[in-house]
Amino acid sequence: MVFRTAYRITGNASDAEDVLQTVFLRLLRKPEQFEAMENAESYLRRAAINASLDVIRARKSTDLTEAHVLPCQSGHDYGELRHALARAIAQLKPRPAEVFALRFLEGLSNPEIAQMLGISQVLVAVTVHRTRQQLRKELRAYLGDRS
Repeated sequence: MVFRTAYRITGNASDAEDVLQTVFLRLLRKPEQFEAMENAESYLRRAAINASLDVIRARKSTDLTEAHVLPCQSGHDYGELRHALARAIAQLKPRPAEVFALRFLEGLSNPEIAQMLGISQVLVAVTVHRTRQQLRKELRAYLGDRS
């Protein structure tokens, strides 16, 4: 589950393996924290999302040569779209990025996300809506007229 979550966010197996290793190394350093938690699956999924976003942010900051010019609607490459989406998600604040990843990459419902994060369903819905609007602006070149 940790690998799958990381792979969906990072888009490649190597980064997903790094995230998997990072998450479990953190647990090995503080085993009492893991033993005391009530919902291990929720913790592992959130840890995978956060570590994946860290990988994307680190990649972005080290790859200064990459152009930010997105291809036009008519000739877009879905691999590039995936990378553009990952970069756009990495620019989000942590909570919106986490909510977006849980909703659209992990497929959880708003009530499930609210329970997992300890926030209201209304806050989840508002965060999802605002995050989608922000990502639409970032990915306008790929979305064309649909934005």
